[in-house]
Amino acid sequence: MGGRADAVNACSFSGVACDASASYNRGMETRLRRIEKTISRLVVMDYWLYLPREYDRLEAGPTSPDRRWPLMLYLHGIGERGDLEKAKKHGPPKRIAAGAEFPFIVLVPSCPPDRWWEPEPLEVLVQEVCETYRVDEDRVYGTGLSMGGFGIWSLAIAYPWRFAAIAPICGGGTPYLVSRIAHVPVWTFHGAKDPVVPLYESQRMVDALNDAGGNARITIYPDAEHDAWTATYEKPELYEWLLSQRRRASGPARE
Repeated sequence: MGGRADAVNACSFSGVACDASASYNRGMETRLRRIEKTISRLVVMDYWLYLPREYDRLEAGPTSPDRRWPLMLYLHGIGERGDLEKAKKHGPPKRIAAGAEFPFIVLVPSCPPDRWWEPEPLEVLVQEVCETYRVDEDRVYGTGLSMGGFGIWSLAIAYPWRFAAIAPICGGGTPYLVSRIAHVPVWTFHGAKDPVVPLYESQRMVDALNDAGGNARITIYPDAEHDAWTATYEKPELYEWLLSQRRRASGPARE
């Protein structure tokens, strides 16, 4: 008897629940809705800026105050977050600190601690520098290592009109979005034995970009692990290649 009563009660409870659910569903209305709001965001970012020796020369000619200069944005890796001095540990800022000279304006932002490179604040910074200094906006280049390599890929994809060319090192991103930058030349670098960011992260981005009609190539260091940047940033060919690129008129318009 006890078992039968339990079974009857369970059925009764189930039946009530089904009736209530059916009644609720019949009373629901489905309507298309939209939200439209303006969101303001405060951008605070420390950065280091290098100006070529001839930037302020007053003589007439190619070094006159009317000259526009190429800009190279460099994004550091995860180990340099939160300290602007640490941003000089690798790459172009390391070389500049050691006395090297570049024919670029070099922009080196500092990523806040416990954060990741985000496209929107970076674009705000680049645009601010373009408006403040004599930048040739048809010759803006992006490069970065590790977390900075991921940051350059994501910034280029988010703002596909920004760069004339990019050179991400041991980075990666979202392959199905790279068709947005099929017009942007890409030269990426990676160590074949990288235990931190596997080689396939760069390779799949390059493959997807070329499949979308892009112009991407990859240099693989067969014996390198995660540090693919030291050899890369010592290459004169990298800077020569960047300087040979100009933003394409066929690229997307600024949104």
